[in-house]
Amino acid sequence: MTPQAAARHPAAPQTPPLPQARPETLGLAPLRLQRLSDAFKREIDKGTLPGATVMVARRGQIGWFEALGRQSPEASAPMARDTVFRIFSMTKPIVSVGIMMLLEDGHFTLDEPVAKFIPEFADQKVGVENNGKLDLVPLQRPMTVQDLLRHTSGITYDHTGNGLVQQLYQQSRLRSRKISNAEHAAMVASLPLKCQPGAEWNYSRSTDILGRIIEVVSGKTLGAFLTERILAPLQMAETAFHTGEENAGRLAEPFATDPWTGAKVQLFNMLEKPVMESGGGGLVSTTMDYARFCQMLLNGGTLDGVRLIGRKTLQLMASNHLGPGVKVESPLMPPGHGFGLGFAVRTDPGIAPFPGSVGQFFWSGMAGTFFWIDPAEEMFAVFMMQGPGQRQYIRSLLRSLVYAAVE
Repeated sequence: MTPQAAARHPAAPQTPPLPQARPETLGLAPLRLQRLSDAFKREIDKGTLPGATVMVARRGQIGWFEALGRQSPEASAPMARDTVFRIFSMTKPIVSVGIMMLLEDGHFTLDEPVAKFIPEFADQKVGVENNGKLDLVPLQRPMTVQDLLRHTSGITYDHTGNGLVQQLYQQSRLRSRKISNAEHAAMVASLPLKCQPGAEWNYSRSTDILGRIIEVVSGKTLGAFLTERILAPLQMAETAFHTGEENAGRLAEPFATDPWTGAKVQLFNMLEKPVMESGGGGLVSTTMDYARFCQMLLNGGTLDGVRLIGRKTLQLMASNHLGPGVKVESPLMPPGHGFGLGFAVRTDPGIAPFPGSVGQFFWSGMAGTFFWIDPAEEMFAVFMMQGPGQRQYIRSLLRSLVYAAVE
């Protein structure tokens, strides 16, 4: 354990830390973990990222937790263990667990149509490009809850391509943080699908729609439901759709311009309470908060004697749900991987250009946050930074460095 152990802000809401141990007692090589930190210090010195936190835990205990570099390029404050980050799409696994908790409560089954909960989806069409025009064709089968969870719904994102359907997304108000979850879902339903449900894996706003289904079924706002059923039971005291003004000095910020491309970098204001509680990308969190969620997943659904979700339900979520008939053509899906219900899942020990274990499941956030759960090695890792353009490089680097330390 490094000397940066003390939290910088004792007055912050208390997220109970997970137990810690010397890395060598957990089968982690201290010298190699130090090389991991040294590698990231080099990247910070090169100007790749302002700063980062990195945590590696194994066999139920944290073996390495460091805060490196600066919290923000505009301020001198060092990165801290309790720095607050925008976790963007690392919101998705939390919301996916939430929808599966409602499934366990008996409110629906995975093969039920989305239109049962959000009637606007009953009239959706698929947009087929034909000589530069969009032909609207009927659905061959309804979009299901399972389709939303595994991103085979036909919904898309406005930033993952520039097809005619995505151009319609780009022209809409979908990015606004000032519309409600209900308005957002109706807007998505009013736009054509990119493909037939079940035909392709397209990373998408599907998890935002799951967030709306949670609201419809539970009768609560998404934020209230997540707090009551997941965040409070796990004592994730600092995870929410915004953070208070008292935490203004604890926020991680990116470079104003991308260090590699020079493009302007603009992320949402974490102190501003949004109307839209985005199930796909709206949460802010800390490294220890997210570590508690990860330890629950690694434990098979429990933490500190509290069970959130059944072991077999979680096993279903962490299994590949993309059959041979599902087309996958996306740089977001690494080779040797599939996708489950809210997580990417490693299906092959090779093929991918980085180490890991079959059965490992994970996801990441647009600004560079990243986590994975490796049941075979009884291990998880959490990495936090705010550097959108460097996220793919950093993810591969992190995996190589962490697995090099596994004895």
